[in-house]
Amino acid sequence: MIVETGNNYIGALKGNQSGLFKDVKKNFIPEFTCQQISKGHGRVEKRQVSICQTLDGVRSWPGLNTLIQVKSERQVFTHNVIEVTTETRYYISSLSETAQQIAERIRGYWGVENKVHYVRDVTQGEDASRIRTTPLPQIFATARNFSVNLYRDNMFENMAQAQRLCSFGLDTLKRLFRMK
Repeated sequence: MIVETGNNYIGALKGNQSGLFKDVKKNFIPEFTCQQISKGHGRVEKRQVSICQTLDGVRSWPGLNTLIQVKSERQVFTHNVIEVTTETRYYISSLSETAQQIAERIRGYWGVENKVHYVRDVTQGEDASRIRTTPLPQIFATARNFSVNLYRDNMFENMAQAQRLCSFGLDTLKRLFRMK
């Protein structure tokens, strides 16, 4: 158990915990809120992170201290058209922090997601891999992690570009492996 070991959690609520999700959605009353705006890659995202530490009407959950609601509005600019999408997500947490601190933790998670998992899924095609025979999936995952670490160690910021450069020939690979 996470809490019993002295750790904390922030967990997204989805359909897999439908009862708890319904309780949180029904009983969530914002107590503190912070706003975040991020711009880049042809889009603007506005997030409103609200927390509620009143747990009345919410079923018991180990270590639960805070309910979190994240409302986001994303504006994407494509071909002189602004496409606006909105989404509301709910989380639970064992933490008792401010809305700003919780918002930073959630954004930090997405930074990891974008930095590691996106690279493995999209750039390296991990999700499309048809490798299923044990132990090959673990071996290939290790190789993918190794290559991303090697690219970053050599100051590549764009993993797709690093992968393309390394596929052009042995000279780049020799340099990355510090071989002569």
